[in-house]
Amino acid sequence: MIVAPAVDLRGGRCVQLVGGDPDAEAVSITDPAAVAERWRSLGFGTLHVVDLDAALGQGDNRALIRDLLARSEAEVQVGGGLRRGGDVLELLDAGASRVIVGTRAVRERDWLEALLGASPGRIVVAVDSRDGRILSHGWRNDAGYDLVPFLEGLCGLPLAGILFTDVGVEGRMTGIDRAFAAEVVEASPCGVWASGGIATVDDLEFLERNGATGAVLGMSLYTGRLDAAELARRWGAPKRPAMSSAAKGAGLFAGGESPARKTGPRREGSRP
Repeated sequence: MIVAPAVDLRGGRCVQLVGGDPDAEAVSITDPAAVAERWRSLGFGTLHVVDLDAALGQGDNRALIRDLLARSEAEVQVGGGLRRGGDVLELLDAGASRVIVGTRAVRERDWLEALLGASPGRIVVAVDSRDGRILSHGWRNDAGYDLVPFLEGLCGLPLAGILFTDVGVEGRMTGIDRAFAAEVVEASPCGVWASGGIATVDDLEFLERNGATGAVLGMSLYTGRLDAAELARRWGAPKRPAMSSAAKGAGLFAGGESPARKTGPRREGSRP
């Protein structure tokens, strides 16, 4: 499993929101490039960059993202408000390792399949969820799907993975819903990146035991609740080359499987 620090961009700053609420901004740092370099210098090999302005329909941070991609020696997966295929391909050309698409990918299967045809193994589908329902348009709208059946319907697509965010606990550091997280990992036909509420090393160990590909951490790193250097040592770099479904401390400044659905016994913590 890989741990990727979140670098969420808003108005040219690096921020952290609580519960996906644009009015609940708990962290604000004016130099995102310094943030990204700090995480890389600690040993994190993957960064998770999200354009919150684009996700919320309030502008974008594309120039800043291109600059981060040009500077970074780490892998960078990028998302946030990407609803045009040309924008996705532009980010891949600019150096993004993977690009994350959410709202349009959830609502328009034909668009997603066309995008995957152009860039197989490079696209991650984001499923932001509250109470088992998928949300869209920056967590504001119900997309009309239950999460688990939607994931099961992705079987066979050449995805790079799924990004699952539990919006209800995002930024709260209250811990993950373990039963639901295990259910999501089991239902997904490809690797799952978990995000939202991760607060302890035990949460991370649970996700790793239950087969998660990665975990995206925000508030617990920025506040120093978790030791960033220790997490980078344990989970900063992949233990083996990452596979797509097609192939199957201190605070910040304080200091694969086949594309077929998985089978087998229920994972630890799974709901009956």
